[in-house]
Amino acid sequence: MSRHPLSAQPVASPEEDEFFMAEALKVGQRGLGRTWPNPSVGAVVVQHVDGRPRVVGAAATAATGRPHAEPVALAEAGAAARGATLYVTLEPCSHHGRTPPCADAVITAGIRRVVAAIEDPDHRVKGRGVARLRGAGIWVTVGVGAEQALADHAGHIRRVTEGRPHVLLKMAVSADGKAAHPGPKPAVITGREARDRAHLMRAHADAILVGLGTVLADDPMLTCRLEGYEDRSPVRLVLDSGLDIPLTSALVRSACDVPLWVIAAEDAPADRAAILTEKGVEVLRVPRGGVEGRLHLPAVLKLLGLLGVTRVMVEGGPSVAAAFLEAGLADEVAVFHSPILLGPDAYGVLAGRPIARLFAPVGFAEVERTELGADHLVRLWRR
Repeated sequence: MSRHPLSAQPVASPEEDEFFMAEALKVGQRGLGRTWPNPSVGAVVVQHVDGRPRVVGAAATAATGRPHAEPVALAEAGAAARGATLYVTLEPCSHHGRTPPCADAVITAGIRRVVAAIEDPDHRVKGRGVARLRGAGIWVTVGVGAEQALADHAGHIRRVTEGRPHVLLKMAVSADGKAAHPGPKPAVITGREARDRAHLMRAHADAILVGLGTVLADDPMLTCRLEGYEDRSPVRLVLDSGLDIPLTSALVRSACDVPLWVIAAEDAPADRAAILTEKGVEVLRVPRGGVEGRLHLPAVLKLLGLLGVTRVMVEGGPSVAAAFLEAGLADEVAVFHSPILLGPDAYGVLAGRPIARLFAPVGFAEVERTELGADHLVRLWRR
């Protein structure tokens, strides 16, 4: 491949770079939850027309992960890509997988400059894409919009570096620090705006996880019911060591419509697994190793990583939430605070542990505080 014929460094203001990278990030966010095991990358091609920058091509990674964002955006730009700038939220790949290297497509299109938010930590790329582009005479800038890109690609990054998905722990908490009523009595804690935000989180997750206790108490569907996102429901996961999930539950009855994976212990009954499989349930097995013979959570996440899952939203009850926190396996926490009271008989958000633990835990930092009607959301990330 020949070097790019334009050798003079293109001039773009920091403000211009930040603006168009923000556009690329918005485009990439549209595919969150749909592209795993690949990351949802956003790509925007910008050409100067009459001295003004104009978007001539834009795309996100397609559903199921292929094709990648860059070749689609370049195809949309067509001839206008020659001499243009490509803004991309993750370093273009440089290896042959099921699709040709994106770096080669960028070079062939005649792109003059590439602005990448972050390098790809995948060992198959990891700077090689940038080196390939620079070797072809393309100017490359890395780091614009990096903070948001690290958040958007957290699932991909954690899977390729740690072998497990990124874990978002979501909770709803009443004004008296409670999360659930005792027994089979679902607690409606938050209002419409907060519930819509929670459903958007579901749509952006690859999988949503609960424990058997939540299934028995609430009989949930765990689907996305946000208007316009009804087809974006994640894989439903249930931690059920003994395969005791009721065959009449809403989850099992809908297993042929929305994927349901039940994660059981290695010694769970084979006949029960066969019945669930006949009903469309995927039964997975991991070792026991937790308290009181519970499933070994690191093994659960490792298995999910091997299956290509990059982002898991944990929406179980207080016991499951506490287990993930105590195991150090929660990377992000979203707490929806409500002004309502559930009363003294209700369960605490962390199975009796104080909610204050979430606001200043070791290793977490608050990244968002948003009013949602009468409720408010606090998000924390592990540093």
